[in-house]
Amino acid sequence: MTTAVTATTPAASPDALAHFESALRFETDCWDVHDALSRGADFVLLDVRSPELYARGHVPGAINLPHGKIVESRLASYPADTIFITYCAGPHCNGGHRGAIRLAKLGRPVKLMIGGITGWLDEGFALATGSDAGSVHTAHSAQAAIAS
Repeated sequence: MTTAVTATTPAASPDALAHFESALRFETDCWDVHDALSRGADFVLLDVRSPELYARGHVPGAINLPHGKIVESRLASYPADTIFITYCAGPHCNGGHRGAIRLAKLGRPVKLMIGGITGWLDEGFALATGSDAGSVHTAHSAQAAIAS
């Protein structure tokens, strides 16, 4: 019996390998971001939602920069090779993608944190509240630079 799942033949293994390895160049997940933040992140995590949503709950250490406000002048204090990770509300929201597009158009290295806030909570991780970026030491100075 053929189902909707098997009606289209899976890709050949070399094609599947290329696809899935390529996907990791564009995205990361909540677990890996959480682990990296606990060890000292080598990226800047951007919450691209509104300041109001950010204040209600965000990933600790994330900086709030709504996707529509991602412009070169806001990023000028970051070296050109700074890696940015964007996220929004969750899989039902394309704000993280919009932020990633804006960063890519500015020539900045970027990945999307798949799952967003929904994925973060699904993993059992806590959110920070308020407008402060949280505990990541580099985030505080970056938050001040973005706010200006």
